[in-house]
Amino acid sequence: MDKLQIKGKWNELKGTLKQQYADLTDDDLLYEEGQEDKLIGKLQQKLGKSREEVISLLESA
Repeated sequence: MDKLQIKGKWNELKGTLKQQYADLTDDDLLYEEGQEDKLIGKLQQKLGKSREEVISLLESA
């Protein structure tokens, strides 16, 4: 999933992630343009998943 796809679908993805992982907060899911790596890193820490797993999760959401 490229950066433009993440940006375009972010609100939908955010809602799906909150449903699947109730411990995620709005701060955890804060999307800032150009900060995709930071977001993925936050999700890795919070969910205990690898970078590849997080990216796969985002692509499937």
